[in-house]
Amino acid sequence: MMPVRVDQVMQLLCHVAQEKGMTAAVKHSGQGALLVGLTAFAGGLLGGPRGIAVGGALGGLLGAWMTSGQFKPVPQIIMELPPAKQQKLYNEVSAIIRNLDWIDIFQLTALVIGNSDLKFLLASAVERFFIRELSAQIKYEE
Repeated sequence: MMPVRVDQVMQLLCHVAQEKGMTAAVKHSGQGALLVGLTAFAGGLLGGPRGIAVGGALGGLLGAWMTSGQFKPVPQIIMELPPAKQQKLYNEVSAIIRNLDWIDIFQLTALVIGNSDLKFLLASAVERFFIRELSAQIKYEE
């Protein structure tokens, strides 16, 4: 077994996620909270105490809309993850692929694609990671 690079495993996970039709909505709760604060502040500057109430209410509506999340393909999100998150995901799935018999990434990919149990295990690992690390909601469109 040769060492496999993080970017190669990310490509493999993208392939599995694409085959499974995985999409995810990542919550932007931090951005939503910031928006509420900024609109309340702007409302206060423009309209005093009533402006704070109106600005806060508008910010709350916009924040709720932002955090409702739009679904994006999981492969796209995986490739946009910062290197530290990709490394963390790599560490989690390496436990699954470590004990398989393969020589290079091409053989590993063929092994995974030809085995529905392995695809399921890898997709499940990606799903757990997305829920725990990104507070994401996952949908499958197989």
